[in-house]
Amino acid sequence: MSLASPCASHRGSSLQNEPEFLSIVQILEDQQANLMTTDVFDDALVRVRNYGEAAGISSEVLDLLMHANSLVQASLPVRMDDGSTKYFTGYRCRYNSTLGPTKGGIRFHPGVSMAEVQALALWMTIKCAVAGLPFGGGKGGVIVDPKALSPMELERLSRAYMRAMADVIAPQTDIPAPDVYTNARIMGWMMDEYEAITRTKAPAVITGKPVRLGGSLGRDDATGRGAFLCTQELARRRHLIPAETTVAVQGFGNGGYHAARLLQEAGYRIVAISDSRGGIYSPDCFDVASIFEIKQQSRRVQGVYCDQSVCELVAHETISNDELLALDVDVLIPAALGGVITKHNAGTIKAPYIVEIANGPIMSDADAILEKKGTIIIPDVLANAGGVTVSYFEWVQNLQGYKWSLNQVHERLGDVMTSAFSEVWDLAGEKGLSVRNAAYATALQRIGEAIDAQGTRDYFRQ
Repeated sequence: MSLASPCASHRGSSLQNEPEFLSIVQILEDQQANLMTTDVFDDALVRVRNYGEAAGISSEVLDLLMHANSLVQASLPVRMDDGSTKYFTGYRCRYNSTLGPTKGGIRFHPGVSMAEVQALALWMTIKCAVAGLPFGGGKGGVIVDPKALSPMELERLSRAYMRAMADVIAPQTDIPAPDVYTNARIMGWMMDEYEAITRTKAPAVITGKPVRLGGSLGRDDATGRGAFLCTQELARRRHLIPAETTVAVQGFGNGGYHAARLLQEAGYRIVAISDSRGGIYSPDCFDVASIFEIKQQSRRVQGVYCDQSVCELVAHETISNDELLALDVDVLIPAALGGVITKHNAGTIKAPYIVEIANGPIMSDADAILEKKGTIIIPDVLANAGGVTVSYFEWVQNLQGYKWSLNQVHERLGDVMTSAFSEVWDLAGEKGLSVRNAAYATALQRIGEAIDAQGTRDYFRQ
């Protein structure tokens, strides 16, 4: 039997009855782990300082952004299923609240560190300002291997985290959301714990919740959809024809999958996909929905095409994540790990366009190399702002007690993302800046104007 794939024309043997294909590996996905280097916070500070000085931002504003408003570290006691008690370290950083209450996810991962949490909270500060949202930046995390916990232990840990942070988190102060290895159910547990502590109904205290607990429609694909909208705007300005534009996606988690799916639906050619275990490449391109379907069963990225319940292999090459980054494609989308492009491999990047979905996939020492090559980078603080934007929509709906339709969410997300992209892109063109530089300049200018409105050194020296 031959299946009619819209992309891949060369096929191999059927996968339907292969035992390896049918086996289910009981692990959590690693592709969105965002493993950071120990100097990630220093790297983030360097970027803010350098881009701020280049944009003429006052030293008072930049000095303020060198320091977090607050950083809480707590020991979280959790009763394990065997009756013992284990202690986990949790963090919550409220980096800057100049533009509004702080906003940012909570991640459960063994690689969580104080430096990582601060860096991510700083990036969220910039991201919210770029998108024009009335939020500052925050972030939280717990040092834990969630694969080692039972569902009940995971719930106890989630509730312990909220108990430890209940004095920091509040609807008008600091609003968490899901992140790496956390999800809607965990957010629901945390909201329930907060409401038990405060004896209130407070759905606006957390976003990314299940829809029936006050979550927003459209939150599941918001990050990928925001990146898709940025790619569409990039293509329009650079006169790219979707059917002739090849795309490689490193990372097939929530953000990477939805971006790839939407791009393929718009006619782009998805020729490479990878997760933490490696990737696949075919110049004939892949059917994203088929790969996603099989990954849900086997937890592996495989080169397949499916027609209903029947799937078969398509001709492809098996490649590493490093090889995917170096492919000769039009658009490269790093959607998995932080710090994957450094000064050591930046010279191998051939894609003329990079759209960052992961947080910090390109280190600052690689930016200059790529810029010198003429690579156009749509930075993470713009490209992955779709998630926090729909989280903002959820917060607004919770405060109003009024739900929006899916079409309303998509339309308003489109308005926010295209407006933010246009403003940053136009500034880059007017001032001769990189897109990343222009994004930071836009954010820092907005934060600076808010600080100036309260009175700076120049005001008090008059």
